[in-house]
Amino acid sequence: MASLVRRCMMPYGCCLAALLALAALASPGRLGAAAAAEGSGVKWHVVSVSSLLPSAACTATAAAPNSSALRVVHRHGPCSPLRSRGGPPSHAEIMGRDQERLHAMHRRVPKGANVTLQARWGKPLGTSNYYISVGLGTPARDLSVEFDTGSSQSWVQCKPCADCYEQHDPLFDPSKSATYSTVSCAAKECREFGSQNCSSGNNCRYEVSYADKSRTTGTLARDTLRLTPATTVRGFMFGCGHNDAGVFGEVDGLFGLGRGKASLSSQAAVVYGDAGFSYCLPSSSSTVGYLTFGGAAAAPANAQFTAMVSGQDDGSWYYLNLTGIKVGGKAIKAPSAAFATASGTIIDSGTAFSRLPPRAYAALRSAFRRAMAKHGYRRAPASPPFDTCYDLSGHEVVRVPSVVLVFADRTAVALDPSGVLYAWDEASQAACLAFAPNTDETYLGVLGNVQQRTLAVVYDVGNRRVGFGAKGCA
Repeated sequence: MASLVRRCMMPYGCCLAALLALAALASPGRLGAAAAAEGSGVKWHVVSVSSLLPSAACTATAAAPNSSALRVVHRHGPCSPLRSRGGPPSHAEIMGRDQERLHAMHRRVPKGANVTLQARWGKPLGTSNYYISVGLGTPARDLSVEFDTGSSQSWVQCKPCADCYEQHDPLFDPSKSATYSTVSCAAKECREFGSQNCSSGNNCRYEVSYADKSRTTGTLARDTLRLTPATTVRGFMFGCGHNDAGVFGEVDGLFGLGRGKASLSSQAAVVYGDAGFSYCLPSSSSTVGYLTFGGAAAAPANAQFTAMVSGQDDGSWYYLNLTGIKVGGKAIKAPSAAFATASGTIIDSGTAFSRLPPRAYAALRSAFRRAMAKHGYRRAPASPPFDTCYDLSGHEVVRVPSVVLVFADRTAVALDPSGVLYAWDEASQAACLAFAPNTDETYLGVLGNVQQRTLAVVYDVGNRRVGFGAKGCA
């Protein structure tokens, strides 16, 4: 969803006609966040309908915060050279994969369970939507890998490969790297992260399986990882996959950014001083974001921080304490207890759409529907998992109520309009509230990547907090 052009700075008394005039003159894209108080104090964003739809062209964006940042690209968008030869996935496929990931998360932390699972590779979890480019080996081979805050394992496809899915780049060849080495069965890393059945010679084996039946198996290894021309991580541990299958969208592998000791961010701490990192996911798949390491040092001046809290998973996820939501400047009619689940709430780069406990979602839906009804928008049929959709045919612009997430320490995070309304089909001109309910009050809540768009999200791991900075990227 296209970048924000400018904000309407008119006084509260400005009329809709003036805003529509602005819409007519503006270039295609988001027209601005126009706050208004119409007696009831409702605040809204004025957005061009065309900007809600996917673009076929890659749009240049502002530079990353520093020269050490990695470029983040949506793997199905026009900025990605990894787009599937068959075209991007359909809306149904996107929803299906997102739901599979969610189901895997629910299985990983059973509802209402008060347990801590052992940290091992092989837990089923879906794949992410965004990728970065890194160099692996000596000399460095450029690879495109997905990154995922919901897991801690990292792997790439390697030669020889008995059964590999088709990827964009040639397979990584360990024999051509002067710094490659395997992890032995006797090493403590094998006991912690490898296969429990280490019987294939002296090399430690690993296996990772995902909710959609994708999988990778191979050898646990180490090599030099180049993140930027000036930054390398020596002895980076990863899985060298020799038998892989799945719908990975032609990426060369996946790097985990979870809290586990094997994650990229944890291993990069030897270079950056801590396991922190930050990223900004762009407003649409046709623009570019960034990923940088170094924790609080990378935080923008406008970042607001909320505490990480304890969770029940195997040590990979980042838990937050979401306690409320405001729509159009008003708190929804749900107590903070409605946001509490037995399994907690995580922030996740790999799940697309946020999932809320049913009571909290119902209150959000009611508030959003009331705000949209004030402007006469016609409802459209539901499109599961979305049940609050609108027919925007005939509209050049749409007024979207502001949505603000509120955390336990009163941190308030305003979402970009691209994280509030989601559209996918130019023919239908339908757009839906980009949240969905869990089917049970006790299930894990998730703050997904669509709601994180354009925010600089800072994982200050050392101080156990997550920060959000507005206008982090386009």
